[in-house]
Amino acid sequence: MSQALESTRAGQKLRHLNKALESGALQQVSRILNGGLSPGDIAHLLESSPPKERDILWQLVDDELEGEVLSYLSDDIQATFVSRLNAQEFLSVTEDFETDDLADLLQQLPDTVIQEVLESMDSQDRLRVEEVLAYREDTAGGLMNTDTITIRPDISMDVVLRYLRRHKELPEMTDSLLVVNRRDEFIGVLPLTKMLVSNLNATVREVMDTDAVTIPVAMPDTEVASLFERHSLVSAPVIDTKGKLLGRITIDDVVDVIREDADHSLMSMAGLDEEEDTFSPLIKTTKRRAVWLGINLITAFIASAVIGLFEETIEKVVALAVLMPIVASMGGIAGSQALTLVIRGMAIGQISSSNLQWLLNREFMVGLLNGLLWSVVVAVAAMLWFNEVTIGLLIGVALIINLIVAAISGTLLPVLLKKRKIDPALAGGVILTTVTDVVGFMAFLGLATIIYG
Repeated sequence: MSQALESTRAGQKLRHLNKALESGALQQVSRILNGGLSPGDIAHLLESSPPKERDILWQLVDDELEGEVLSYLSDDIQATFVSRLNAQEFLSVTEDFETDDLADLLQQLPDTVIQEVLESMDSQDRLRVEEVLAYREDTAGGLMNTDTITIRPDISMDVVLRYLRRHKELPEMTDSLLVVNRRDEFIGVLPLTKMLVSNLNATVREVMDTDAVTIPVAMPDTEVASLFERHSLVSAPVIDTKGKLLGRITIDDVVDVIREDADHSLMSMAGLDEEEDTFSPLIKTTKRRAVWLGINLITAFIASAVIGLFEETIEKVVALAVLMPIVASMGGIAGSQALTLVIRGMAIGQISSSNLQWLLNREFMVGLLNGLLWSVVVAVAAMLWFNEVTIGLLIGVALIINLIVAAISGTLLPVLLKKRKIDPALAGGVILTTVTDVVGFMAFLGLATIIYG
């Protein structure tokens, strides 16, 4: 109930702020921004504003809030604001950032600025950031935070508690302490819930869990997310190939990965970046979309060229031109269903070489059964429409062929593209549409040419 009330109040504050911004009352806007809204709400407001208003709002945000607000913004908007900062301003704004978040933000800067920022850090902070920067952003190493609390296995619970009390605060999302030996090799975890109820004289070795889930530093972030989901993890240690502890990954970072993957799958279908700014400038938006429109134009020319091969047949039987889109459209939908299912299965790690053949056989049968079902419906409709049995039979057979090909193509395309290291979500839809259009037109018009001469 309190959360709903808090959400309502936040919504009211946002509405008041929008009205104040529209009226030009900047002092009132500043008061609402810095005194009544959380950093997350401010970030949401910035992302929901056109560029001009966004710049005004950013200038009104208090200096001590800028870092927190930045952490909630999408990469595209983060890059816009961060690019305007020099090294000292950057360090000041990101003073309270965790190592992994700081590394992510640094990667959006030019190399020369990155080097300048690193040189401005103290040696300990620089070493931590460089450790994370050494790994790709989409791996466990790029996600991990090096800010961990480690303990030895031979000390008592009493010593652990006294050691913890020496800290001003624990790192966020600390649900367990990481146990390492003198070579910093990971041994196990000591959950805080166990520690608090254990005998003070018991040693860490007696209480710790040695079967904790560990994450290899090179593991892709999507696999990390899947691991967290399967094991209901709050945090997990990251180790190198020799078992040495490098850092840990927490659930808040994994949630970001899940959200970005969902955005990526959705936006890639239209050829857009998952960090696409809703209110990005006109020229920038036009350039990004123009590339995808150009690619689709090429595929449209390919489909048109296939139709052109049967120009004489279409001139003889005008009904073919009327019915052609049905075959192509049905194939496109059937293929998209299989494509989406397989891309999702690959994303959550359900599809492998061991079960691909079963999936392919299933999709073939689905294509065949749906083809038989809908070919009868479409054939009868075509016969009644044009009062000709041959036209009905033609479109029925073409529909069966195209639905089967669409189902097989939608299943195999993501696998083949992934082997070629091409993003299936980005390229799969375009290729599939081309395949179903070409096969549909070839089957329908080809059969018509054979029958009608």
